Amino acid sequence: MSAILSQRFEEAVIFSLHLHADQKRKGSGIPYAAHLLAVTSLVIEDGGDEDLAIAAMLHDAVEDQGGLETLSKIRRIFGDRVAVIVDGCSDSYSIPKTPWRQRKERYLEHLLTANSDVLRVSLADKLHNSRSILSDLRGHGEKTWASFNGGKEGSLWYYRKLVDIFSNSDLSSPMVYEFASTVDAIKKLS
Repeated sequence: MSAILSQRFEEAVIFSLHLHADQKRKGSGIPYAAHLLAVTSLVIEDGGDEDLAIAAMLHDAVEDQGGLETLSKIRRIFGDRVAVIVDGCSDSYSIPKTPWRQRKERYLEHLLTANSDVLRVSLADKLHNSRSILSDLRGHGEKTWASFNGGKEGSLWYYRKLVDIFSNSDLSSPMVYEFASTVDAIKKLS
C-alpha cells in the first residue's frame, strides 16, 4: 500500500516548517526540517497512509512548539487520528520539561500500550535519531554524547529499552530490525 498525498499533506508540511523554522538538530546545526522530512519519508516507505505521513511530519510539534495549544490546532486542522498519533509521540507538553529520565520512563511505559499508528511513527523517529547518533559517533567520537540530556549512559539505556519495546510489539516493519541493528552499532562504537 502506498500513501496518496493530497493538498492536506502539503498543508501539514508548511504548517510544520513554520512551527520549526528556527529549530536546529542537536549538536549539528542542521535545520530541524531535515529530521521531520526524514521521519515522514520512513513512514511513507513503510506503507503509511496520508494520516500517518502527516503525523510523522508533525510528530514533534506538540513537544517542541506549543504544547497542548498546538495539539488542539493539529486536531482542528488535520483531524482526530493525526492528533492522537502526534499526542502519542509526545513526551512533554510544557516548558520547562520535566526531568529527562522521568519523561523517558513515562514514554517507554506509554509505548507498551500504544497503537500501531503511534508505534510506527515513533519507530521512524527513533530510527532516524539513531542513524544520526551513529553518524555523529563515527565522525566526532565520544564528544557526540555531550549534547544529549541523558548523556552516554542514559541514552544507551533509553535506546536499548526502545529496541525491546519495538521488537516485542505486534508492529510488522523492517524498521524494527534496522533500528535494532543501528542501536547495536552505536553500542559497539561507545
